[in-house]
Amino acid sequence: MRVHSSTGGHGPRVTSHARTRAAVGLTVAALAAGVAVGAGPAAARPQAAPAAAAADCSPAYRIEQKLSSGTTWRMCWRYDSKAGLVLENVSYQPKGEPKPIKVLNSARLAQIDVPYDDGSVEYDDLTGFGFAQGLVNLAPGECPGGTITTVRVPDSWDPDHPDVKGLCTTTRSRGHAYRMQGDTANKVFQAQGKDLLVYTVNQVGWYEYMTEWRFQDDGTVNMNVGATGSLSYEDYDAGDGRGWPIGKGAKAYATSHSHNVFWRLDFGLDGSSKTKVEQYDSAVTPAAPGRQAPTAKTTRTKITKELAGDAKAYRWWRVVSASGKNKDGHARSYEIVPGPTTRYPGRSFTKHDVYFTQYDKCERFASNNPGCASGHPKSVDKWVNGQTLTHPVVWMNVGFHHIARDEDQQPMPVHWQGFAIAPRDVTAMNPLTPDELAWQNGHWRPRS
Repeated sequence: MRVHSSTGGHGPRVTSHARTRAAVGLTVAALAAGVAVGAGPAAARPQAAPAAAAADCSPAYRIEQKLSSGTTWRMCWRYDSKAGLVLENVSYQPKGEPKPIKVLNSARLAQIDVPYDDGSVEYDDLTGFGFAQGLVNLAPGECPGGTITTVRVPDSWDPDHPDVKGLCTTTRSRGHAYRMQGDTANKVFQAQGKDLLVYTVNQVGWYEYMTEWRFQDDGTVNMNVGATGSLSYEDYDAGDGRGWPIGKGAKAYATSHSHNVFWRLDFGLDGSSKTKVEQYDSAVTPAAPGRQAPTAKTTRTKITKELAGDAKAYRWWRVVSASGKNKDGHARSYEIVPGPTTRYPGRSFTKHDVYFTQYDKCERFASNNPGCASGHPKSVDKWVNGQTLTHPVVWMNVGFHHIARDEDQQPMPVHWQGFAIAPRDVTAMNPLTPDELAWQNGHWRPRS
C-alpha cells in the first residue's frame, strides 16, 4: 500500500494508502500565556483603519522588530485550525518615515495540493490532512539569536497537550543590500541587508513543511514554503514508468508528484482595503533602421473586475494604494514578483498563476474550501465570476513537480517554492539610502 509521501514523504508514517489524522508524537511545553483554542487575540477580521503606531493585538501576539538598518516591521500573529500561522495588520516603517505604513490586512497559506503522477491519489494538506495540527517543536538551534514562542494548536491531535514551541522569530543577514562606487575610486557606498524571519514547521505524514516569511529592511516580503523530511520507503513501488529509481539498481521507484502551494494576501495599503490592481505588459519589436537595438513599449491595464492571470515574459502586476502617496507624490504600491514555478494543468484551480477576487469572508482556501454556504463554489477559479474589484484579494499559486533523486535521502534536502512582493514607490528613495546621498532624489549630476 502506498502512502502519500512524495517521493518526498507525504503519507502518514503508517502503512496505509489513505492518510489518517494520527498524532505525530510531539513533545509539548506549557503555554506561556493563555489563548482560546483556534484563535489568538488577532482573530477578528482586520478593519480598514489608519495605520496605528503598533499592531492592534495584545503583546503576546505582537511581533515588532527594529532592524539594525533602521527599518521596523510590526504585525500580529494567530494560529488557524487549518491554515496554521496567520499574520495580520502588517506594517512597514523605514527610517525617515514618521509613522508605520500599513501593507497587509492578512497573509497566510491557502492550500497545498499534492496530486500523484500515477493518478492514484491527491491530497489537500491544509483542509484535509491536518497541516495545522502537525506543528512541531523547534530546538533553540533552529532559531539562532531569536525567540521561540509557544503556540496553542486548535483541534490538537493530543488534546491534553495542545501547546507547542513552534513559532520562531529572528533576524538574519542576506548579503549586500546595495553597493555603489562613489565619485572617486576610494569611496564606496555599501550596506549589508537585514531581514526579520518568521517561520513554523508543520509535519504532514513524511513531509515537514517549513513556512517562511522574510521581511526585508528595504520593504520587500518573501513568502516561501520548503519541503523536507523523509522519502517514504513504503512508496518505492512506482514501476509504471512514472517514478525514479532510488538506491542500488532499479528496484525501488519513488512515485513522482506535484506540490501546488497557494498563498492568500489581503492588502490594506495605507490602512484601506480599497486597493487597485494594475497589469503591465511590454511588447518588444525588432530594431528599426538606424537603431542599435529593438524597442519596447509598456502598457498599463487597470484590472477592475476579478481576474485569473498568467505570468509571462514582460508581464507584471501591482496592488496600488487608493489614497497613500510617497513624498514625491507618487501612489504607493506593491509589485507581485513570481518565483520559479511548474504550473500544474490537471486541475482548474491550478491552471493560473494568480487570481484576483473580490473579498468574501468565507473564501479562505484555494481548493476544497470549507465554511461557505451550500452551493458556494469550493475553489478559487470558480470565484472569478466578473465581480467588480473594490476590495481585491490576491491568491498566488506556485507549483513544483517533485521527481525524486538519490540525493533526496536521508534526510531530504529542503526544496523551496515561493514568491515576493516588492515596494514600488512606497518611499521616495531607497529606504536604506545613506544620509550623504539623500539630496540626490531625481538628480544624477554631482552637486555643484
